[in-house]
Formats: sequence, C-alpha cells, structure tokens
Amino acid sequence: MAAQCVTKVELTVSCENLLDKDVGSKSDPLCVLLMNSSDSQWYEVGRTEKVQNCLSPKFAKKFVVDYYFEIVQKLKFGVYDIDNKTIDLTDDDFLGELECTLGQVVSSKKLTRPLVLKNKSPAGKGTITINAEEIKDNRVVNFEVAARKLDNKDLFGKSDPYLEFYKQTETGWQLAHRTEVVKNNLNPTWRPFRIPLQSLCGGDMEKPIKVECYDYDNDGSHDLIGVFETTMKRLQEASHTSPAEFECINSKKKQKKKGYKNSGVVSVKLCQVVKEYTFLDYIMGGCQINFTVAVDFTGSNGDPRSPQSLHYISPQGVNEYLTAIWSVGNVIQDYDSDKMFPAFGFGAQIPPTWQVSHEFPLNFNPSNPFCAGVEGVVEAYRSCLPQVKLYGPTNFSPIINHVACFAKQALQQTTAAQYFVLLIITDGVITDMDETRNAIVNASRLPMSIIIVGVGGADFSAMEFLDGDDGRLRSLTGEAAMRDIVQFVPFRQFQNAPKEALAKTVLAEVPGQLVDFFNTMKLSPPNSNPATNPATNPATNPATNPATNPATNPAGTV
Repeated sequence: MAAQCVTKVELTVSCENLLDKDVGSKSDPLCVLLMNSSDSQWYEVGRTEKVQNCLSPKFAKKFVVDYYFEIVQKLKFGVYDIDNKTIDLTDDDFLGELECTLGQVVSSKKLTRPLVLKNKSPAGKGTITINAEEIKDNRVVNFEVAARKLDNKDLFGKSDPYLEFYKQTETGWQLAHRTEVVKNNLNPTWRPFRIPLQSLCGGDMEKPIKVECYDYDNDGSHDLIGVFETTMKRLQEASHTSPAEFECINSKKKQKKKGYKNSGVVSVKLCQVVKEYTFLDYIMGGCQINFTVAVDFTGSNGDPRSPQSLHYISPQGVNEYLTAIWSVGNVIQDYDSDKMFPAFGFGAQIPPTWQVSHEFPLNFNPSNPFCAGVEGVVEAYRSCLPQVKLYGPTNFSPIINHVACFAKQALQQTTAAQYFVLLIITDGVITDMDETRNAIVNASRLPMSIIIVGVGGADFSAMEFLDGDDGRLRSLTGEAAMRDIVQFVPFRQFQNAPKEALAKTVLAEVPGQLVDFFNTMKLSPPNSNPATNPATNPATNPATNPATNPATNPAGTV
C-alpha cells in the first residue's frame, strides 16, 4: 500500500560555536538539508541563506518537508562556510554535519546535537538546533513596513537598518523572518514581504510577536537599535490610510539616558492576512504547465559522429542531452493535459539556406513546432541531429524571448490558467550575456521559469550568476528581476545518480516559483472554490493527495 503523507513540517535551524575557517573575519555559514527515505541517493531539499561573519547563526529561511509516519526519513544537515558565489559546495569549507531522522526531530520538537566532521570526530564545540512545527495553516501575512528617526549607530555615514520578527514558543523566541538591509538610511522603507502566519504566531492573533531593529555591520557585530512587542491583532490595525506605529526601545540606552523617548518609530503601513494557494491548489484547480525544450547545437559540442562529442548517441541510444530531456520531461508531462511540447534548437546552420539560427524547431516546422510527448521530443532531436551543422555562437536570449511572448499572452487571463517552463540544455559559455540578463529580468514578471542543465565539463560560472540564489539578477540598466526564475544544474553532478535525482533537483524550485508568481499577482486557480475548507480539500491536504506521495510520484516534484 502506498505510504500516506501525514502532514507538512517546518524546520527552523540555528547553530552555536561553529568552527572559524576565515582569516581576519568569522565564518559565513549556510545550512544545507539533504534527505533520504529509501536507502538510495541523498537529495538536496534546500538551503538556508548565508549569514555573514557569524559563528552562532540563526537562519531565517525554513525547510518545509512532507512527514510520513511509517517511513524512516533520514535527514542530513550540513553546515558550510561560503566563500564564493558558486552553487557547488565542494569549494567551501565544511563546518560539520548532523545526521538524524525526521521522526527524532518531530518527537523532540526541539533537537540540539553536536556537529561532527566527515570522520565522525567533533566539529569543535559546534552544535546545531532544529525546531520542528507542523504546518496546519496556509495563510500568509503581507507586510509593508517603514521606519523614521532611527538612532544612528555609525561614525561615518548612517545606520544600515534591518528588522527581525520573532515568534514566541515554549522554549523562547524563534526567528520567523529577517528583512533585507536598507543601506545608509535612518528613515528606511523595506521592500514588501510576506511571512506565513504559522511561522509568525502559530495562527494565534493574540500571541506576542517581538520585532528587533538592527544596524547591519559587515563584521557580524550588528548593533541593536531597538525592540518592540506586539500581536497580530494590533498589527492588523494597520491600513494604507493610517499605519500602526511602534516605538523602538533600547533598554540599555533608556537606563543610561535621562529623558530617553525612543530609538525611532517603526510604521507598519500594511498587514494583511491572505489565504495562500499551494502548488497543488493551482494544479488541481486547472493550471496547465507548458513545457518547452531548447537544445544547444553549437560547435563546441564536438562532431556528433565522434564518441567524444556531447551529441554522440551511444550504442545504448543515450547521451547527456537525451538523459536530461527524458528525466525532466517525464515528470513535467503529467501536468500538461495535451502533452504537446514545442522543441527548439539553437546555434546551428540549418537547411536549406544554412543560415545560423538561434531558435529553429527540431521538427523544422515553424508553424507547428510541437512534439507529441517526451518521446516526440526525443524523436525530433534524433532526426534533427544529422540534418544540421553545429556552429555558434551560444545565444540564449532569442529562445527566452520566444517563450516569454506566450507567457505574456497568458498573463491577459484573469486566473492562474497557464505557467511556462523552459528547459535549456547547453554545453557552454553564453555569448549574449547582456541580452540574456535583460530577457530574464523581463521574464521574471511573467508566469515563467527557466531551467538550465549544463552538460559536459565547461566553466559554468556565468550560469550560476544567472541563477539568482545570491541576490536579484539585474539587467544592464540596473533593473532588478521581480523574482528568481532561473535554476541551473550541472549534469556532471548526476552522472552516477538515479535518473529521478536529476529531475528532483532540476524541478525543485518550480512549484515555489509558480506559487510565488500567482500569489504575488493575486491570481487564483481557474476552478478555485474559495469556500472550500483547506482541511477537507484534497488539494491542500497532502494526506489525501496522491501527487504529494513519493510512492505514486517517484520524482517528488511537489
């Protein structure tokens, strides 16, 4: 019988006394969570943010995992000192890890254990603490917050303020959210942000919430500007016409200074609780995922007739391009009702004129570039390969702009009816980097995600730059992407892994990107019924939904 997902669990991580690997400053830790539930490959669930210059970090970014009562779900928390912008952690200093099971974490609610090194010896005095909480509530709180007359904590220039929101738990205050830093400004306005209601107050409108305001310092010694406590009930009094205002109090300063009033005022202009649809709400509510494949036919791949070429099809009928198409397409095709996928090539000279094209249909039929299912895409690729001449350069922007045109048309609909996923499989360095950056920034405002799978052994640092995990990608004119829509995965990391592992990593961010986009645009699923009770609705109750069940959905895309 298939295992039933009991519930979703949110894991919050903090560490103490980490090893210091940096000369002249402290480590910059990040935590990665890996999971393994069937004695097969470990796969990555997610990563926290990097905390600069800190040996006892509290990570704001949470891990959300499906909890199965009857399966031993092994967890591995790895902590790394991040020294560069690449996604590959093998370049970074390892600060220790903890292996445990989700059952252990759930049963203890708060688990603190020593970190160990790869040889199982202690990682200094380093410890890791994991808090687990069941997610029973899918409401989120939209915030718009500003402040004025904050204390200046810097000798040169002004304070660089940011806020931290804390939830009260049985074991003390727990970090729920950290805003971005506004540089050099005593009257900051932070970008709008959202916090799950569960993370903020466990759904209890009367529960105390603590907000701390700090001045950010590069060396990690952030100065406290002031603190206030409130509740969701009080915060909800905020509206666009009259903000809810709170005095930031610094108790040390208050003790020392006669006539102390406050260290600034935080003004909550908007605090709005909304029901957040889940990925399954959208999919089961009729949202279609449109899948497009783009294949790199540039000369750097090597002559397809040579076994050294990345396009060489082995006697077993495979190469890296085909493996990527199969593993990603097999998962995505379940979410597209007609299973007709447009497939394109770029960077080749094509018949009959032998002009270079950066956007030609693999079936050479511009008026109908669709292939029937993943098999059709594979067939079109195999028959196209001997008919074209590999050439160059490696331009991404034409194909991104092509898919963006369709995504733009879909945006004219009043519901979340369509979402577009573009899979680009490439061997090389992008030649139209500036145009590609502009194309991605434009596409970030559309219902669209871009997955780039890098094949071969090229230097993929430019691809990792496009994957906005280290901050918002910007266009040439400095315009920031509305959201991160690019996921880059180097194929070489998966050469000996089961084929599901590639799909799992490649598609890991798509559900979140889809939800983030439609929720931001306030678009509901085409067949949504707002009156549905989330507890009895199979779309929002993972226990009754086969799509969230690894036994029936081996690729685990949701």
